[in-house]
Amino acid sequence: MTLSRKFLLLTLVLSIAVIGSLATPAQRKRGVAKRQPAVSVASIDADGLAAVLKRQSPDAKPLLVNFWATWCDPCREEFPDLVKIDRQYRPQGLEFTAVSLDDPTEIKTAVPKFLREMGLTTPTYLLNVSDPEPAINRVDPEWSGALPATFLFDSQGHLVYKRLGRIQVPELTAAIEKVLRSSESPVSSSGLAVPGSE
Repeated sequence: MTLSRKFLLLTLVLSIAVIGSLATPAQRKRGVAKRQPAVSVASIDADGLAAVLKRQSPDAKPLLVNFWATWCDPCREEFPDLVKIDRQYRPQGLEFTAVSLDDPTEIKTAVPKFLREMGLTTPTYLLNVSDPEPAINRVDPEWSGALPATFLFDSQGHLVYKRLGRIQVPELTAAIEKVLRSSESPVSSSGLAVPGSE
């Protein structure tokens, strides 16, 4: 093989290597985009929220609802734990939904972007009301609307647990396991179950 052919062959191999290395980030980027979960956020009003909370069908499951917003730091901090709880307990019969209290203009931007980053694939809503108080009262009259707030309803729609503020994972998982065993107990405003009170 002559020197010029060796040079040509070496140039060709290096060119292929360079082109291959340049294509790899784009291919990786496309691969990551394909693996990201599909996220859709539906706008709901107070009546829509009441419909989400209803547990009236015979095959209704317990429901965990988290109220949050992208501008709420404690909400953002606790969200990975909620995603893990959803993945752990959904196969056991728990439904989980997140309700954003972000500005309605964020429904196609900041809200789905955050949910994609968290890997949440469950139903997600954005509360779109001019006055949030009626919607808040439908969830729990003792709730001021402060975020984050997490509520657990049994399969009949009774509130059996609430946490006003950032969740405590052991406390929440204990409540979920209890409700999944079909045990019902009303709750106190501290978030702890109060046995035997109606």
